Amino acid sequence: MQVGVFAKTFPGSDPVTVMEASAAAGFDGVQYNMACSGLASMPDAISKDVTDAIAGASGQTGQQVFAVSGTYNMAHPDPVIRAESLARLEVLAQSCSAMGTGLITLCTGTRDTEDQWRHHRDNGSAEAWRDMTGSFETAVAIAEAHGILLGVEPEMANVVNSADAARRLIDELRSNSIRIVLDPANLCERASADERQRLIEHAVDTLADRIVMAHAKDRHPDGSFATAGTGVVDFGHFISALCRAGFDGPLVTHGLAAHEAASVAAFLRRQLEMATP
Repeated sequence: MQVGVFAKTFPGSDPVTVMEASAAAGFDGVQYNMACSGLASMPDAISKDVTDAIAGASGQTGQQVFAVSGTYNMAHPDPVIRAESLARLEVLAQSCSAMGTGLITLCTGTRDTEDQWRHHRDNGSAEAWRDMTGSFETAVAIAEAHGILLGVEPEMANVVNSADAARRLIDELRSNSIRIVLDPANLCERASADERQRLIEHAVDTLADRIVMAHAKDRHPDGSFATAGTGVVDFGHFISALCRAGFDGPLVTHGLAAHEAASVAAFLRRQLEMATP
């Protein structure tokens, strides 16, 4: 596995700055965000100068661009907002090859109209599932047209809130473009160590054929998020489960401050060394 980090962890609005910081901290690559090029995360247009700068920074620093963030609220109740976001998703998809990546990361969204990461009581409704899968049908067509993959991350506050819901999405849409970004901290808020391990093993077993990236953030005992290595998630167990499933892609950390980056990179490398056969 390779060790990566969200590019937005580091300050700066040009790709060389953030990728140099990532390399200095000990990472192999980044999950890029267009904000690191001084644009909106989901811009209306991306120029050749911008994609050339990202590809050039990657070559200059030796940092792989593991993915680019394309997260938006795929289950937003307003169809106009969903359509506008899908148009921006196509802008990203058109630019992926030039940026040196073949993966866009997504979230499945929520019925909350203000915050795409906040749970809403209607997330489990048939209407929410219908609108979310409708967004995915268009997103899949975009991905297939541009030869890229879509990395879906199960999130407890979103419509796809578990490994089983992610499997349902994969099975219903039947597209090889849909892949999974798996974050152990998103599988439960508060649970015993045994329950966390059971949930991790179930998620890996259920989604093994589609996992394209793993994420590394942590949870405090009270359920709040934490920097990887400072909470209750057993990363050795998570990485071992991924290895048993044959996963050898990037393990990308986020939810940390820039000054923590080097220590988190070292922590993840130690976990990989101990868990990798």
